[in-house]
Amino acid sequence: MLDILSITAPIFIMIAIGYAAVSSRLFDAAAMKILGRYVVFLALPALLFKAISQRPIAEVINLSYMAAYLGGSLAVLAAGFFHARWARKADTTAAAFSAMGMVCSNTGFIGYPILLLTLPAVAGIGLALNMMVENIILIPLLLAIAEAGHGGPSPAGRMLVRTLHGLLRNPIIIGLVAGLAVSLAGLELPGPLMKPIDMLAASSAAISLLVIGGTLASVEVRGVSGEVAPTVAGKLIFHPLAVFAATAALPFVGLAPLSADMRAAAVILAAVPMMGIYPILAQRFGRERTSVVAMLMATTLSFFTLSAVLWTVKAYIM
Repeated sequence: MLDILSITAPIFIMIAIGYAAVSSRLFDAAAMKILGRYVVFLALPALLFKAISQRPIAEVINLSYMAAYLGGSLAVLAAGFFHARWARKADTTAAAFSAMGMVCSNTGFIGYPILLLTLPAVAGIGLALNMMVENIILIPLLLAIAEAGHGGPSPAGRMLVRTLHGLLRNPIIIGLVAGLAVSLAGLELPGPLMKPIDMLAASSAAISLLVIGGTLASVEVRGVSGEVAPTVAGKLIFHPLAVFAATAALPFVGLAPLSADMRAAAVILAAVPMMGIYPILAQRFGRERTSVVAMLMATTLSFFTLSAVLWTVKAYIM
């Protein structure tokens, strides 16, 4: 158990430092927003570019991994959406954001630092593959559902243009595409160009954890904790279980099985709390309060659930 704590403890100590920095007013919420923008606009794109550009394209486009992660995520998405819609009588928009909280992991801010400590050889490629599934498929799909429920269905063409416009302006997508282009061309960037990218990439893990802690410092849980419990359970328990099942099912659908490390990476990334921009996306639809409370509860409880997942992964997959 000590080896598991040696992985989870540093992650949550960094989150606690960020929390304490804002609670003690060493930094304010505005400073954390600036640090968050630094990670999203500079550090994470640099990290993704580095992870992808330095690998052969066949390793980057891992169809088995993407199929397993997407399949497990879509199963939980559908179950979470219909449970919220009919069992809890939520409207379409609320159900969409409940499902989003269950399947959109905090891959860059929490997942990658954990992979860096547990599976450093595949941490970068796991990050890149998850970012593709989440940013190109899951998030646009759920935002389209939320949009349809919020103000009536928009014309399909307008919704598609809005989605493509958002993707083209997304710095994470830009980093992914640039890395894919360099990998596909077989180029090797000279040292003076790669060194700044390496420096930005190396700063991602620590700063992202501080931002998570600082963001959580201003959250109040009162009043909606019961409402978000299914979302938290879906994210921390059912999402990793579904992805684990999907990785096991790959040979039965004609796809190559994953290596033990890649299978472990998929399960670990599915087990982390929901993404940091979850409340930001929900804000336009009036769902920010429940979203931020769900994120706080999931992040707090994930110390225990992630420890259990890491122990299980080490015992039965790796």
